[in-house]
Order: sequence, then C-alpha cells, then structure tokens
Amino acid sequence: MRGFGATIFGEMSALAARTGAINLGQGFPDTDGPEPVLAAAKATIDEGRNQYPPARGIPDLRAAIAEHQRRFYDLRLDADRQVLVTVGATEAIAAAVLALCEPGDEVVTFEPYYDSYAATIALAGAARRTSVLRFPDFAVDEASLRAAFSPRTRLVLLNTPHNPTGKVFTRAELELIAQLAREHDAIVVTDEVYEHLTFDGAQHLPMATLPGMFERTLTISSGGKTFSTTGWKVGWLTGPEALVTACATVKQFLTYVGSGPFQPAIAAGLRLGDDFYRALAATMQEARDILTAGLVNAGLTVSRPAGTYFTIADAAALGATDGVDFCWRLPELCGVVGVPVSVFCDDKDAARTLVRFAYCKRPEVLTEAAGRLAGLGSTAGS
Repeated sequence: MRGFGATIFGEMSALAARTGAINLGQGFPDTDGPEPVLAAAKATIDEGRNQYPPARGIPDLRAAIAEHQRRFYDLRLDADRQVLVTVGATEAIAAAVLALCEPGDEVVTFEPYYDSYAATIALAGAARRTSVLRFPDFAVDEASLRAAFSPRTRLVLLNTPHNPTGKVFTRAELELIAQLAREHDAIVVTDEVYEHLTFDGAQHLPMATLPGMFERTLTISSGGKTFSTTGWKVGWLTGPEALVTACATVKQFLTYVGSGPFQPAIAAGLRLGDDFYRALAATMQEARDILTAGLVNAGLTVSRPAGTYFTIADAAALGATDGVDFCWRLPELCGVVGVPVSVFCDDKDAARTLVRFAYCKRPEVLTEAAGRLAGLGSTAGS
C-alpha cells in the first residue's frame, strides 16, 4: 500500500472544517433522507434488532433489492443466491476484486477513477490498466480502451453514472466495453451507486441488461446516495450465483456483517414509489444548475454532468496551473472547498487543472457558494 495515504475526501473535509469554508469536496448530502426510511431505522432499533444480521443480509432487504432490479431494469434475481448485502458499495468493490483477482491479473478501469478502485486493485496484487476520459465531454476513446485490454485482463471495473465526472455511459460505449470483455473472457464489475441520479433525460443502463452480459457481470449499488444516508453504509452486489458466492466468501473476512438495524430501513426505501425517485433526480438537477451557473460566472470552464453529485471545472482560465495547489488555496480565495481531479488519475496531465465540486447540498448553501465562487476571477492567481 505504499503510495496510499489518507483519502483526499477526508483531507478536504478536514480543511473545510478547519477554515469554515463551504464543503463542496466530499460527496455527502446536508439533508436527511426520506422520513419513512428514517422511521424504519428507529423502529428496528427500538425492536431490539441490534445484533449480527445474517451473513448475506436480512432476507427482506435481499428481497427488496431483487424487486428493485426487476422493477427498474427487468433483471430477474434469486434473492437467496444472487444477492449479497455489504457494508457500503466500497466493501462490495473490495470483495469483488479480492475474490476474482490474483497477483498478475489486470483490471481495466477508466480514469479519473474513484480512489478505492486503485487501492483495492493494489490489495489484490493485480495491475491497473486505464483508459482516460478527457474533459470536457469525457467520451470513451475506443483506441485507448482497446489498448488497455490484454491476455491478462481479468476484470473491467466500470462506474456509471461516473464519479468524479458526472458522465453517464451511453449504450454504444457500454456495448463496446461488453464486446471487449467477451473477447478477453473478462468479468465486468459495475458500480452503479448513482443509478437514480441522472438528468436532462439521460438514462442509466445497467451492463447486466446487455445481451449475453448478465452471466459475466457483478452489479454494485447502495442506499447511501439514493436515500441520503451515506453514514449507514448499506450496499449490495448482485449477479450470477457463482460470482456472488465468491464475493460472499471474501466479504465474511472483511467485515463479516454490518449495518444491521439500517438494513430494514433501506428495504423500505427501495420500495418507495416512483414519485420519490423522480423528485430525487429533479431536486439534484436543480442543485447542479445552481452550482454550474456559479462556476461559469466565476470564469471557469465547466463540464455539464448528466448524473451523480458532481461537476468538474477547469481552473486554468483563472491562472491555476496545478489543481492540487488551487484546491488547498480555495478556502482562502473564496471560502469554498473542492477536490483536485488529478488525484484520481494515473495521467496527471490529463486533469492537471481540473477540480471536482459536489452539489448535493441545500439550495441556499449552493447559492452562497456560487456567490463566493463568483469572486474568484479577481482573486485567484497562478
């Protein structure tokens, strides 16, 4: 694990707390989740259900996950054999990579990437092979992606909707990834935690729904982003029984089990009506628009995200030459915290001056942050 220190999210949140700046760095909401979900957690605690849950998750949550996959994507799952509850999506990713990769294997992923991907691949003793998504459209480069595959490719680690770029992969891009995975007999592990946060008509398309892909795909999601309960750490993975069982074998030696009284609450959330999911996406789209307008007014070039909690801006127009240094100075410059995108990249030059901002905040907080950012043009230097 040489080269892996404290996560950038923890560092930037500590900077925000220390300086009193508005924290648009770490992606957590500043509002509570829906009342039925919160009430279900309280009731479960009051009922005394506070000990170890079953190893694969409580049956009702596994059933709710299977119902969700059928309801939204027409994926038919056996809740007892093809669903595993995990301590957040991060554990699901770790369990999948550790279960399926051995030293010498290669994992193809896109950069910028969520930081746990690199760490988990390193823990497995595997090698990371990346294809760069480039600002501002972050389109898949077919030549680059093909070059990332080799006879040693074991996994493709895919994230859509994508953190940190806000990209929603298109059907054509997913079909290309699927074709290459089949050609190289690779398994696809797809992180879909932002599946219900897509905007402007963009549609999330799970890899497992593509022809011939269910049997070689593990799908990961969680309740943290959808129900604004990131601290509960309730995630899951679904897929073919053999792959899920392999992950369960590893998972038992990571956390064994977790989040017991919160599992029934997430089950309740997954069964909320369509109006909840529509309102969630609409609210987050409005938040995106508030923040992106503020960034544009500040003189930054902005990529308009089609999903997630995040937007990426290029600070080069303000004279910034290094995004890491720029982010450490942002609280002093305007009282806002962001995250440098280069820390999620092997190719640092591809994201040298890019900054990720989170808009999963209340409108009044985003309006204040936008106002502060608007003054950047006259205060930021190189």
